[in-house]
Amino acid sequence: MTYVLLGIVVLVVLYVVYLYNNLIVLRNRIDNAWSQIDVQLRRRYDLIPNLVETVKGYATHEREVFERVTAARARAIAAGSVGEQSQAENMLNQALRSLFAVAENYPQLRATENFQQLQEELSGTESKIAFARQFYNDTVLRYENLRQVFPTSILANTFGFRGREYFEMEDAARQPVKVQF
Repeated sequence: MTYVLLGIVVLVVLYVVYLYNNLIVLRNRIDNAWSQIDVQLRRRYDLIPNLVETVKGYATHEREVFERVTAARARAIAAGSVGEQSQAENMLNQALRSLFAVAENYPQLRATENFQQLQEELSGTESKIAFARQFYNDTVLRYENLRQVFPTSILANTFGFRGREYFEMEDAARQPVKVQF
């Protein structure tokens, strides 16, 4: 009888360790997924000044558009939490749409090799960002499911595993940045 009881205790302890390790693994995957988003966003932020300068050369009177793009980029770089980053990205997407609308009025700009190359790089980066966001949100979903189901919820609360935010987009910003000319 003592061995049975000891066996049950060992199984319970092993199960708790298994659940705890799963929570740790998912939490680390979320952090990794967020860092992957951050890498792509930084790449995007590096492309934007080049794009703005290229368009500026042709559309010097569109100062307000350039200022909005620059301000949105600065806000996105300074964003701290996932929610702040989501809001900043929505602002940046809207500002980039305005910039591309200005660029559409300048056929000679659209024909330049530099602008086309920047457009292609930004388009590729947007795809990578979309994939990284999806991976991040999928990982958050797995973590939240595990964290909230019984008996893991008891373990998660005991050891302080907190909820994570999804990287959400506003309805107006759900479409990709339009880089078609």
